[in-house]
Amino acid sequence: MITGSTDGKIMVRRCLVTFKPFRIFVVGIGFFSLCFLMTSLGGQFSAKRLGDSPFTIRTEVLGGVESRGVLRKISDMLEVILKRMDSLSKLDNTSTTDARRLDELSSAINRFQPAGLMERIQAIAQNVSNMAIRVEQILQNSMVQSRVVRDGTSSQCEVPRDPRFPECPGKVDWMRARWTSDPCYAFYGVDGSDCSFLIYLSEVEWFCPPLAWRNHSSLPTQHTQQAKPPKRQAAFRTDLSVLLDQVGAGKESLSFMKRRIRRLTQQWATAANRLDAKLEQRWRDQKKILVHVGFLTEESGDVFSPKVLKGGPLGEMVQWADILTALHVLGHNLKISMSVKELQGFLGVPPGRGSCPLTGPLPFDLIYTDYHGLQQMKQHMGLSLKKHKCHIRVIDTFGTEPAYNHEEYATLHGYRTNWGYWNLNARQYMTMFPHTPDNSFMGFVSEELNETEKRSIQQNKVNNMAVVYGKEASMWKQGKEGFLQILHRYMEVHGTVYYETQRPPEVPAFVKNHGLLPQHELQQLLRKAKLFIGFGFPYEGPAPLEAIANGCIFLQPKFHPPHSSLNHEFFRGKPTSREVFSQHPYAEQYIGRPHVMTVDYNNSLEFDSAIREIMRMEVEPYLPYEYTCEGMLERVHAYIQHQDFCAPEPPFISANLSRQGSAGGSRMMGPLFVPQPNSTALSWASNVTAPTAWPPLSSLRLLVSQEGQSCVQSCQSAGFICEPAHFRFINNKEALHGLEVQCEVVDSEINHILPAFSVVRRECGLQREPLLFSCAGHSPKYRRLCPCRDFRHGQVALCRDCL
Repeated sequence: MITGSTDGKIMVRRCLVTFKPFRIFVVGIGFFSLCFLMTSLGGQFSAKRLGDSPFTIRTEVLGGVESRGVLRKISDMLEVILKRMDSLSKLDNTSTTDARRLDELSSAINRFQPAGLMERIQAIAQNVSNMAIRVEQILQNSMVQSRVVRDGTSSQCEVPRDPRFPECPGKVDWMRARWTSDPCYAFYGVDGSDCSFLIYLSEVEWFCPPLAWRNHSSLPTQHTQQAKPPKRQAAFRTDLSVLLDQVGAGKESLSFMKRRIRRLTQQWATAANRLDAKLEQRWRDQKKILVHVGFLTEESGDVFSPKVLKGGPLGEMVQWADILTALHVLGHNLKISMSVKELQGFLGVPPGRGSCPLTGPLPFDLIYTDYHGLQQMKQHMGLSLKKHKCHIRVIDTFGTEPAYNHEEYATLHGYRTNWGYWNLNARQYMTMFPHTPDNSFMGFVSEELNETEKRSIQQNKVNNMAVVYGKEASMWKQGKEGFLQILHRYMEVHGTVYYETQRPPEVPAFVKNHGLLPQHELQQLLRKAKLFIGFGFPYEGPAPLEAIANGCIFLQPKFHPPHSSLNHEFFRGKPTSREVFSQHPYAEQYIGRPHVMTVDYNNSLEFDSAIREIMRMEVEPYLPYEYTCEGMLERVHAYIQHQDFCAPEPPFISANLSRQGSAGGSRMMGPLFVPQPNSTALSWASNVTAPTAWPPLSSLRLLVSQEGQSCVQSCQSAGFICEPAHFRFINNKEALHGLEVQCEVVDSEINHILPAFSVVRRECGLQREPLLFSCAGHSPKYRRLCPCRDFRHGQVALCRDCL
């Protein structure tokens, strides 16, 4: 390693004088001897990966060729260390801190002792690897400091105090303390200096302002203007063959989804033509969309696929199949990921970079995923998930309320669960049913019948035939015998319970069990049956809607007290406080009699009376418009074209708005809100310039709740829907004044029940944190200001003017 050349002598002299490398050389020779001794004694290294640095070695069982290979790696590694030492010695501006670090390094090397060879050998290898990483960090730090002095940028690395970036100083302090906690920081050039912190926080993250002396063309950030590609028009598609190829194969869950897509192909095509005519072929932006189905990835455990043919839950797969089809039919540029490897490939994450964040623009306009996928994206997109989260839509069956979504608030106030706390706009969560107005309603579709099919079903109904909603034997366990016996007195009872070799003992002998049926056979069974009866579980699945669409009456149990996270294990840990008063609240509230009956199963007289009433009733097949293919296409189209969570959050509305008088556009002062005819609700004043919003402000209806009542309940009782997007327009004194609320004190606070007021205390509170605007919040001491809106018939997700 040491030559007779002049440069070599200079290097040796400099190393001996400055960094004491002779110790390293001696220890290196001793270490080689130690390894040879281990080999001769038949010792072994554990086959454990020691780290992920460029200097890491993976040790295997030593013997013959393998041992010589490991020793060559160690030799090469120490040679690299010596070269790094030489590079350090050539820096004229090495700090005292660096010298002290190198002394510590030498001391650490001196602690390598040959005692306890068999026990210490792996620890020694780890220390050598750590030593190499430390030298690399010192080298980078020294080179950056040298460059800073040379370029005259030292004074330009002072931590800025910019009101536009209030978190910058705190983030710099955090980086100073913990920049070594994640290798991604070093990957992006962070070396412990304030300059590197500011470069990272302004160019990779977005917490600090861009540095004026940096070449911003080298690394795109959130603050640099990216050249946007020209917009393309989306055209409706009716050929689903490309989509079927994209879904893939190899899992029973994927096969189920593809069978569903094929079966509904004609209905999607008809719906596309109808919606295209309704929209009058207006321009629709084509979006680049990534769909990552996290719960079906191997990395998430995928407990669903093995149960598809064994009576397991299918609701999530039904919804994802319909989401994929809707996005494809609407004409968007779609990529589908069913594994973490595919996710990384689509996001452009280089192999081996782990959780290091993306630095460039996101290659997609929208990403649809679930909670499992969100966690995987955090792991593989790293810190950049914060920067790109406005593009994400989370498919969330049971909903996420704002109090659970806001991480700090949830932690401080007891709302923290395993699922929430992502700090998204609550409307980015998309539910299976419209039970949580704070979220967006995504839904799914049920097969729609034509008039001929409806007449045939009504003619062939068997009046005394019932089908039980329960595919798993466990659903038939204790507590069901009483009402099943009553049902059996009046009707022939059929089941579709999965079994392999013998009849499940939980199913009573009088039940005719067909076993688990394919979808088309189940549909034929439902077309004959008069009654579809629920056991109370599963909650809010697609099967009751399919039964109602095939002409069945759905009978379900009433829950008293209502089920929630406070008293029922199934809801415990879910990010919602919603109370469920029946097995299928949507069916009870939005469909109701005669298609849906909700009774107390514990009251045998009430149950008996309901069965006799059902046998006398005649109903037609019924499917709500929002669960048809056209209804879902209409809804998803509106979301994609109008929901934008990446735009800067506009300021809260106050009285400082332009008001146009009746003559010549003159300005005048007046109320923001005016009474609605024959209603207690207020609406936006017509003489006030309405800010751009979706849903439009023409749909706003301002109401006041009762004490202890949520805005969900208050709006529903008046025939409206709570609209969280409108909270920012009523979070002001003008709304309080328009409602004639008397306030002695008006405070701005962070609380999920605000805006609200106390009648007794004459105190009023406005919301300070937009992420906590909540339709679901309620308090027994406060009346809430509620932003309600109208909705389209059969489509509660959209207001009358939303298309």
